[in-house]
Amino acid sequence: MPSFWLLKCESDVYSIHDLARDGRTGWDGVRNYQVRNFMRDAMKPGDFGIFYRSNAEPPGAVGVLKVVRAGVADPTQFDPNSDYHDPKSDPKAPTWLMCEVEFVEAFPEVLPLERMRGDPGLSEMLILKRGNRLSITPLTESEFSRISELGRGQV
Repeated sequence: MPSFWLLKCESDVYSIHDLARDGRTGWDGVRNYQVRNFMRDAMKPGDFGIFYRSNAEPPGAVGVLKVVRAGVADPTQFDPNSDYHDPKSDPKAPTWLMCEVEFVEAFPEVLPLERMRGDPGLSEMLILKRGNRLSITPLTESEFSRISELGRGQV
């Protein structure tokens, strides 16, 4: 049985249209231990996610993706030219992980955060909790389904 996730990315860094063009990408650059642990311990191939654009106007859900690999060593930690380089990370026991995702669909329009905030079916979503700044958060199956329905304009 798949799990469900909300994955945040700034659209000027990587967008749903970039993922549609590329088909598949590594979700790298995560430098938060809780999110790393989600990818290591809970995320698995076959899980689905909502692609959420942050730091945009408006912020919101823009599409669906599928996890194809999880808990993979993030190569940016070993690249001295990367903003995400971590000189303390050991290639034999990497500190930072990433997942690989593939494109499933783009929503016709952005589903704004404010619309999600006002939907009773989404009231318990972690992204709506005060102070939550995690780049990947778990979703319940019903939250995933509701965001997908709203994003597709089916309600």
